[in-house]
Amino acid sequence: MTTTQGKPADVSEKQARQVAEAAREAEWRKPSFGKELFLGRFPLDLIDPWPTVASRPDADDYLARLETYLRSGVDGARIERDARIPDEVFHGLAGLGAFGMKIDKEYGGLGLPNLHYCKALTLVGSISPAVAALLSAHQSIGVPQPLKIFGTPAQKKAFLPRLAAGEVSAFLLTEPDVGSDPARLGTVAEPVEGGFRLNGLKLWATNGTIATLLVVMARVPDKGITAFVVEGDAPGITVERRNAFLGLRGLENSVTRFHDVFVPEENVIGGLGKGLKIALTTLNTGRLSLPAMCVGAGKWSLNVARQWSAERVQWGRPVGQHEAVAKKIAFIAATTYAMESMLDLCCVIADDDRNDIRIEAALVKLFASEMAWQIADELIQIRGGRGYETAESLGARGERAAEVEQVLRDLRINRIFEGSTEIMHLLIAREAVDAHLSVAGDIIDPEAGLGRKARAGARAGAFYARWLPTLAVGRGQVPTGYGRFGPLAAHMRYVERASRKLARSTFYGMSRWQAKLERKQGFLARIVDIGAELFAMSAVCVRARAERQVHPEGVELADLFCRQSRLRAEALFAELWDNTDARDVRVARRVLDGRYAFLEDGIVTPQSDAAWVAAWEPGPATVDDVRRRIPPPA
Repeated sequence: MTTTQGKPADVSEKQARQVAEAAREAEWRKPSFGKELFLGRFPLDLIDPWPTVASRPDADDYLARLETYLRSGVDGARIERDARIPDEVFHGLAGLGAFGMKIDKEYGGLGLPNLHYCKALTLVGSISPAVAALLSAHQSIGVPQPLKIFGTPAQKKAFLPRLAAGEVSAFLLTEPDVGSDPARLGTVAEPVEGGFRLNGLKLWATNGTIATLLVVMARVPDKGITAFVVEGDAPGITVERRNAFLGLRGLENSVTRFHDVFVPEENVIGGLGKGLKIALTTLNTGRLSLPAMCVGAGKWSLNVARQWSAERVQWGRPVGQHEAVAKKIAFIAATTYAMESMLDLCCVIADDDRNDIRIEAALVKLFASEMAWQIADELIQIRGGRGYETAESLGARGERAAEVEQVLRDLRINRIFEGSTEIMHLLIAREAVDAHLSVAGDIIDPEAGLGRKARAGARAGAFYARWLPTLAVGRGQVPTGYGRFGPLAAHMRYVERASRKLARSTFYGMSRWQAKLERKQGFLARIVDIGAELFAMSAVCVRARAERQVHPEGVELADLFCRQSRLRAEALFAELWDNTDARDVRVARRVLDGRYAFLEDGIVTPQSDAAWVAAWEPGPATVDDVRRRIPPPA
């Protein structure tokens, strides 16, 4: 693997896979509901009864104070209109301790558990998704979280109090030509006396224009990708521009250049070459922040759909009473219930620290980002022309200024942020087949010698001799199985049966394609999506049972969601083996080769010679610095 200063590394496909594989957590030290689900086991005891939530009156009080402030102190419409979060909002949030929600109390933070932190983000996102993104990027992937897990006592003491008090942090990994393939990282940290000299360019750094502390991923020669804490105002840093997007108009997102920036050696996080492992570990719980905002969007959409559909009359009846609209309302309600159930379950099992939630957190991020987008799309359809009209336009002619089209725009990024849907499919699929690769990986490894293949064959034979028989029958085939779930018992039996079917399907796929399985991304995506549906069904049933005394009506939502989810899961099972994947790949290659270019005739295409990926050169900045610094309160 080679690199030149400030340029992406020249790596092969094999090297890229090796870097990604080295960064993942290879061991499973704690039980995982998601892992077992993909193996055809249904370890319900890991999530049922619903894990006990420790009483936190201080956290409940904080949420109440936060809501009061949001109602009076944050104008979401103004942020959308001005594409800017006002200085006074930063001051107000800092005064509330919002920048230290996840920071331990000993460093000046609130020390909120994941459950209350995510409820705070849900609350904030309902007023302004841009503000929620600010707080999430700062705490979930910014400096506080990696320092909490990997930081030294000195690093925590030096940086966390500043962040808890209101300074903002950002996470800088992506580069103009490096996205989900970090093996090609071009930013270099060259060892010098007392530390490192940092050179490179980072793209799409959320909070990058305002952050005073940065987590920067850079390649240390001969050591690998390393995480650094970097002072945002260090000499040699230039914020070259603030990026503008389809949604989240208040987002402070930057292009940031580093030219001979000195970073002290004590600012290395977790050790040299540990950067990607730190990033992935941080995201295990950090990914829960995006579903929190998706849940908020689902609740908001349900509220608008309910009120509008009860009042708007067409053909002599409220539109919500027409079946075509009623189906959409029911989908929004049931799916919002499911997203919240999955998220809350992930939060409480993360807080009790007994389970490994890397798969569950990834599944809820994947599921919620996809489903929230569908919810917003359905809400626009329910609202008709008013759904497409901006809130400002609606308000100008005297109607309620419901920001429906804004919600759609703001939600779209969640299918890309912190792992696109396509990348999430591959990451989860890798974990789902981990047990198989651990026993049979050498069999399909073209570089493994005969001795390694023979040993792997013996291990695989022993493993599958024990495992495959367990997939034949299970409790889901017993008519009285899971009876304690009452009217939801049939759904739990389905999940158990479908889990075994999913494991058998994965085994058949590995047997059929062997080493080529990693290229069968359509197959792997469906495997993962089925797993997400099964996890969602499990979560809603366990929640409905746990809350049956307080919210008996939750059983109705759980039942409807499971019925909808089962239809989706069965369609995905069928598509595992009956699909157009191979033909799609062939046609796509022909499209790229220009075979069907005649289809582009008859239109006016964009006339530009600009590069699709802008070239850049290492060295000092040639443009003005556009960073924004929040002045102290008056």
